[in-house]
Amino acid sequence: MRIGLQLLCGLVLIFALAAWFVLEIFVEEIKPGVRSATEDTLVDMAQLLAPMALDDLQEGKMANGRLASAFDRLNQTPLNALIDGHLKQQTEYRIYVVDGKGTVVYDSSGQDLGKDYSRWNDVYRTLRGEYGARSTRSDPDDPASSVMHVAAPLRDGTEILGSLTVAKPNRTLLPMIERSEHQLLQGAAMLLLISLLIGGLLVWWLNRAIGKLVQYADAVSQGQPTSLPRLYSPELDRLGRSLETMRRQLDGKSYIESYVHSLTHELKSPLAAIRGAGEILAEAPPPEVATRFIGNINLEAARMQQLIERMLQLARLESGQGLDRQTCDPARLGRRVLDTRQIVAQRRQLSLQFDLAEAQKQKWDPLLVEQALGNLLDNAIDFSPVGGLVTLTGEVHAGGYRFQVRDLGPGIPDYALPRIFERFYSLPRPDKGKSSGLGLSFAREVARQHGGRLTLDNHPDGGVLAELWLPAA
Repeated sequence: MRIGLQLLCGLVLIFALAAWFVLEIFVEEIKPGVRSATEDTLVDMAQLLAPMALDDLQEGKMANGRLASAFDRLNQTPLNALIDGHLKQQTEYRIYVVDGKGTVVYDSSGQDLGKDYSRWNDVYRTLRGEYGARSTRSDPDDPASSVMHVAAPLRDGTEILGSLTVAKPNRTLLPMIERSEHQLLQGAAMLLLISLLIGGLLVWWLNRAIGKLVQYADAVSQGQPTSLPRLYSPELDRLGRSLETMRRQLDGKSYIESYVHSLTHELKSPLAAIRGAGEILAEAPPPEVATRFIGNINLEAARMQQLIERMLQLARLESGQGLDRQTCDPARLGRRVLDTRQIVAQRRQLSLQFDLAEAQKQKWDPLLVEQALGNLLDNAIDFSPVGGLVTLTGEVHAGGYRFQVRDLGPGIPDYALPRIFERFYSLPRPDKGKSSGLGLSFAREVARQHGGRLTLDNHPDGGVLAELWLPAA
């Protein structure tokens, strides 16, 4: 199970348990609370009617006294009282009065007149000067048929002559209880829905942040250039920084190992040549032979120096030390690079032409761009035949500036095209040996650092076409 789903299930379980406990407590407290409030009302009503019943009892007019007359007129007119959505049409009270012996002398329902109520709790306790109340089911098998009874004493001074009981069926309270329970359930459902929504948003945000980390890790494992995403969480940001630190350490270790192996491999040939030349010179060969091998030693030493300098330059660039962006004119930069190659081109009897369109100034690292463009021109000059032509063009393209360098040389063999940007991979020049094999790698890294691209391919009309595109910054 995914971590997001696990978290969501855990949140749902917590919210569900909390809602269940709250509902259980509130629902169980609704009925007692409503009944307690009703009992308080019945107490007030019994105390209010007791003086009237006392007068009727003393005058012997319980059947047609003021209490009986008032109760007979009670429900003659509908009440039409709308209480919280419940329409109340009439009162549903029952009143009965007992004498000092507990015999019913008045019953508003007329059903128990003359019966002995002395053993009912409301009458029994009231006649003894205590608070008398009871709740009794009219149907023993139906819990909803319970009726609340509250009594008040009929006092003549200190003597209790009887009691008056006010009774109210609990079923009349059911609409209020059910409405309260319904509203409570609605509120709980809304709370659970909101909690689920908040939990879902939290899980979505967590999954999104973890997904960013997974994409970042996948890109790093595949060797793709990527940056650490912003996760907007202190813990996840700290995890991301730890991953980034680990990646840099692993990349640095792999980078050093690769460079050491590559440099060792590339230095083997010149070192072997220098050692062989030294062994021959140690045997005191003829002057002309010694001169030739001394020249070989100087040539291989210069090659080693160039290889090391280029490698250090590329290493500094690939280490991500940052670009020194300055305002520069692309056309002027291209012409300056071309001018520095004029002498070399004249020695090889080559013609250099340019067509550089004017454009707005860009924020590039001019030194690196000049070196990258110079490497492309050096390759074009080295592979061009005597009397050939090398062209440098520039134009505004796709929101940036595109340089194109073309020569009329033999082109790149098909087997070399996939490896042309590999470090230390080089093809032999027509009039010299292999180069360091780092020029194109350096140029491509310059393009990548600027957010651009470098492509190199054979032109349909012959020769090689190199395109260096740098975006506007």
